[in-house]
Amino acid sequence: MTFFHRPLRAALAGCLAVLPLLAAAQAWPSKPIRFVVGYPPGSSPDVQARLIAEPLAKALGQPVVVDNKPGAGGNIGADLIAKAQDDHTIGIVGNGPLTSAKFLYPQLPYDPQKDFTPLALVGAAPLVWVAPKSAAGSGSAREFIRQVKTASQPPAYGSTGLGAGTHLGMEVLREKLGFEALHVPYTGGPAILNAMLGGQLQMALLPASTAAPMVQSGRVVALASTSARRTPLAPDLPALEELGVQGVNIEVWNAIVGPARLSAPARTRLATELARIVDAREMRQKLLVQGWKVDDPSPGALARRIQDDTALYGAIISRKGIKLE
Repeated sequence: MTFFHRPLRAALAGCLAVLPLLAAAQAWPSKPIRFVVGYPPGSSPDVQARLIAEPLAKALGQPVVVDNKPGAGGNIGADLIAKAQDDHTIGIVGNGPLTSAKFLYPQLPYDPQKDFTPLALVGAAPLVWVAPKSAAGSGSAREFIRQVKTASQPPAYGSTGLGAGTHLGMEVLREKLGFEALHVPYTGGPAILNAMLGGQLQMALLPASTAAPMVQSGRVVALASTSARRTPLAPDLPALEELGVQGVNIEVWNAIVGPARLSAPARTRLATELARIVDAREMRQKLLVQGWKVDDPSPGALARRIQDDTALYGAIISRKGIKLE
């Protein structure tokens, strides 16, 4: 009888060991979810977080409380998420804090590659390469590229700040296309527009939502989109592959992450619910109206995006020696 009892006892012990894990999975979430937004109310990440919070609360059976913690380009919010001690804190973060920040800020208090659990890629948007009508010629991107390559002096381009996506993106584009350009940082899109109209700037990369009214006014010409391929956000603009730039996708994006210590039950449940919510037709349409497209929202797709963009921007920051205090 002993021969048969030993396997039985082992099986029972295994079942008992699994019970606490099952209980934890069933119990989560046991309290409201804190949804950190490292940007001010009304910003794109804030709008996206609030669109997602309501259906997520219904799915989880617990309130999801949006908590704005703006500052340092999203790094303050990202640090709060990274240091969260429980399973009930998540947050929405832009691509900067998850990719380029580690190269731009020598004293960054978190490690973007080690301190987060990727949960969902929410939305992505290309930048738009624009030029004042006086400099754009026929409006052909290929003609403009030939023009800047043969210019007697490098053209000037504006960005929304040193180390911003509009700066790093143009540096990547410039290197890939093989032309020189002078970087001039500005405080925002309107200041860049005024400088282009005044003749101080010959081009810029801007978010599609910022560029659209400028282009519609007829004073600025949209040359190309910085997505690898054409997108529904800019279907009439040539994309990078059409300009001969292969394997590069210059986009801004927002993602939902949790701390690295997030438990397996919480990670699995959140990833499942967020993928369902973000990928729903109604949510896709809401995000599209806000100027964002939904690609693959899965944690794996987000992890690959973080890896690819970290390599892309890390290399350009290193070559240019860009640092922020």
